[in-house]
Amino acid sequence: MFTLKKRMTTLFNLIRRDKYLLLMFSPIFVYYVIFMYLPMPGVLLAFRNFMPGQGMFSGEWVGLRWFEQFVNSIYFWRLLRNTFLLAFLPLLFGFSIPILFAVCIVEIKNRTFKRFAQTVTYLPHFISTVVVAGMIINFLSPTDGIVNTLIASLGMEKINFMMDAGWFRTIFTSSDIWQSFGFSSIIYIAAIMGIDPEMYDSGKIDGVNKFQELWHLTLPSIKPTIVILLLLSLGGIMSVGFEKVYLLYNGATYETADVLSTYVYRMGIEGQNYGFATAVGLFNSIITFVLVFAANSMTRRLTKMSLW
Repeated sequence: MFTLKKRMTTLFNLIRRDKYLLLMFSPIFVYYVIFMYLPMPGVLLAFRNFMPGQGMFSGEWVGLRWFEQFVNSIYFWRLLRNTFLLAFLPLLFGFSIPILFAVCIVEIKNRTFKRFAQTVTYLPHFISTVVVAGMIINFLSPTDGIVNTLIASLGMEKINFMMDAGWFRTIFTSSDIWQSFGFSSIIYIAAIMGIDPEMYDSGKIDGVNKFQELWHLTLPSIKPTIVILLLLSLGGIMSVGFEKVYLLYNGATYETADVLSTYVYRMGIEGQNYGFATAVGLFNSIITFVLVFAANSMTRRLTKMSLW
């Protein structure tokens, strides 16, 4: 009893000490409780023949019927391929860009230009996805888009980018990198600024050039940050942003643009097949869960660093 009372007293003291930090954290806590934890019982819909209006847990228990129907469907491998590629390509081509940009920003001596460069590259992150999608559609318009106007001025035939399935992955990947690399570099800039300046001074005395300084000093010093962010990126490799894909794709680009999240939306909201849509969403979550553990285990073996 005395031990419990002592623990409660310690807990209240910690709460009193950190009350302002906890107050700042509370909106995030409420968000995750409402939108992440409270809906969890809804996964039972993946195992029932749910009928709207009969209650959350009504309907015949069908077991793995919806999972089998999805795996055996003609869209299964296309959805997996598109989801993986639209998440992996920005990671493959864009993961190193924030690191290099952070190194360049730190090396800039002119403070005015440094602030300007940071502001310009951070801004796209704060632009609404709807606005970004609208900009892409307008820029690539086959009639008066700036890209096709330039192509026509060079004497080439205009391209209807948004109706060509072959262009969708390029458009999605390049716009995603443009929108995120500046904001993502903030963490790397903070990590580089935390490196002991005496290490750089010692390197200069030893006569190292900028490339050697980057390869043997800067990158090894921020290696833990790189590994953690890489793990977090790999964990979300099957969670392609629904909004951007939905705003950019159309029936002509389903072959390369349709992903699991948009398929869930069409089957659940538009098709009202809630049980099947829940099963597809749960399947995606299970794959993501497995990838997180696999990536963590792999990096722990290769780099001796991991999230847990």
